[in-house]
Amino acid sequence: MASTIRAVLRFHTGIRPSVGVPRPHVHPRQPQARFASSSSPSSLDQAQKTAQNAYSSASKQAGNAFQKVQRAAGPIGERMANMLGSYRAPLTYNLSVARELLKQVYIAERLQPPLNPQTWSDAYTTLAQRARNPNYWREILSNGEWAKVGLYAFEAYTIFKIGEIIGRRSLIGYNLQ
Repeated sequence: MASTIRAVLRFHTGIRPSVGVPRPHVHPRQPQARFASSSSPSSLDQAQKTAQNAYSSASKQAGNAFQKVQRAAGPIGERMANMLGSYRAPLTYNLSVARELLKQVYIAERLQPPLNPQTWSDAYTTLAQRARNPNYWREILSNGEWAKVGLYAFEAYTIFKIGEIIGRRSLIGYNLQ
């Protein structure tokens, strides 16, 4: 942690922080120039204008996306939202908090699918070898791992069936006209 802080200070000020050496006081309203090109006030104004333009275009695009979603949902979306009544705001807030929390967990745990094709092929090869090996099945029956394997199989089957239902757009069978 301390080394990270030192690295950030070194990057932003261009000097190495030392323990016990007083740093010169910089007035908080005066930006400290890191580069010779950023010392002119016109470049600072230009950077602020660029940032403001980027913010306004991003907010405009977000508004357009929200309007498109509203049009796509149509009256059904409005009816569903009205059915929630006073629960709408807390539900929306809680879902936003959960989304942000999951983002932080995803980043902190470095969750990502394996990108190396060799990793995928090794995993499927191991699965195929275990499925064909009777000693593996005897071992999981004797040590109680069969419950976990069964649960994983049930989970995979359920995800497959949900995908079929979504693909058919019907719970049972196909809707034929």
